[in-house]
Amino acid sequence: MEDHKIIVEQEHTTVMAHYEVFPREERGYQSEAELEAEFIRQLVGQGYERVNITSEAQLLANLRRQMERLNGVTLSDKEWKQLLEGHIASPQMTIEDKTERIQRSEIVNITRDNGDSQNIKLIDKRDIHNNHLQVLNQYVPEGGKYANRYDVTILVNGLPLVHVELKRRGIDIKEAFNQINRYERDSFWAGCGLYDYVQVFVISNGTQTKYYSNTTRFAHVATVSNSQKQRVKTQSQSFEFTSYWSDAENNQILDLRDFTRTFMTKMTLLNVLTKYCVFTVDKNLMVMRPYQIAATERILLRIKQATMNKWQGTIKAGGYIWHTTGSGKTLTSFKTAQLASQLPYVDKVLFVVDRKDLDYQTMKEYDNFEKDCANSNSNSEILKRQLKDKSATIIITTIQKLTIVLKKKTDDELRELLNENVVLIFDECHRSQFGDMHKLVSKSFKKYMMFGFTGTPIFAENA
Repeated sequence: MEDHKIIVEQEHTTVMAHYEVFPREERGYQSEAELEAEFIRQLVGQGYERVNITSEAQLLANLRRQMERLNGVTLSDKEWKQLLEGHIASPQMTIEDKTERIQRSEIVNITRDNGDSQNIKLIDKRDIHNNHLQVLNQYVPEGGKYANRYDVTILVNGLPLVHVELKRRGIDIKEAFNQINRYERDSFWAGCGLYDYVQVFVISNGTQTKYYSNTTRFAHVATVSNSQKQRVKTQSQSFEFTSYWSDAENNQILDLRDFTRTFMTKMTLLNVLTKYCVFTVDKNLMVMRPYQIAATERILLRIKQATMNKWQGTIKAGGYIWHTTGSGKTLTSFKTAQLASQLPYVDKVLFVVDRKDLDYQTMKEYDNFEKDCANSNSNSEILKRQLKDKSATIIITTIQKLTIVLKKKTDDELRELLNENVVLIFDECHRSQFGDMHKLVSKSFKKYMMFGFTGTPIFAENA
């Protein structure tokens, strides 16, 4: 039997630096059932609990046990009903509501039988290792339009957050994508609608494997009848937005066995679900691509290294990300700024653009990801006030306005900020990071950590 031990699970790295394809002998024909069985064996070998759940009653009983385990409580039948019907599986909740519950409002409040208030978290984002992963297969939902049978489901604390659809080798992978579309129409909503909680889908034919978010299947979904929970797609399928997984060197990891050894390790999967998804104000869930995650984590790691080694204010405390047009740089910079601002040793994050790119436009793009997540400014006086404001953790400004503020006489409050740990992220840094502007910024901030995004890095040959 093939050994299914985890090859590597690094504490601070979601995307592996380099992955060597695991050598194996090809076995010729492999049925879908054999592919599924091998996949499940591999997950169990990586620490997933195998569960045999065949009915919604068993699914709900398991969910109750997992919620009690995660929160360290024992719920009475009345308390469980309040949690389930009021916060998890209310008939009024849409797919978007359930996605928002996981991505933004995972902590809910119930009233205990004795009148006390109790916070209940559905997923632990602070300590991802506190979450429990289970795998089940061939689940048949009750009450759907058709008797669908789902291949493999990953339960996180009892909630189906990842669904895997498999086809035997030689079948077009798009067949698995189309099948998930049919499930969405026919049965994900059935019963308590727990399968509407799926955040990430994985499709594979053994030799090719891809992943995508729950809103990649459609652009908008209209409810035809609330009583029957029927849905129709108003735009065409979006298979082109599915993604391959890769290592940090951008080597694609295609085979299901290799994909499972990397993407499906517990830490990586939980990081993707809790850190590297973005639920936009338009209620679209975006799952970051591996190169975006790798870029974000490289910056976060450099910030940590710089702080521990007291490199702030030096070249060692920074770096640049070389990206191409259309690679999703704004999403990468947003997630980097968001996660950096949450670090206990970072006091403020400045996202700096050239006035040619208009910080207003960048602000609009950031607002599309999360409304009011950042502060923009129309003039240098507003920027100065924001720099002094402790609650303004992410600021978007232009290099020109920042230069004006730094050239003026520094008061005590601003001088205090200039001595704090400040992360500076420069957009199109090949245009702004030279000459007097760069010297002024570097001289003014005493403990800066400086990072740039560019599509046109300046090397010796093109300087």
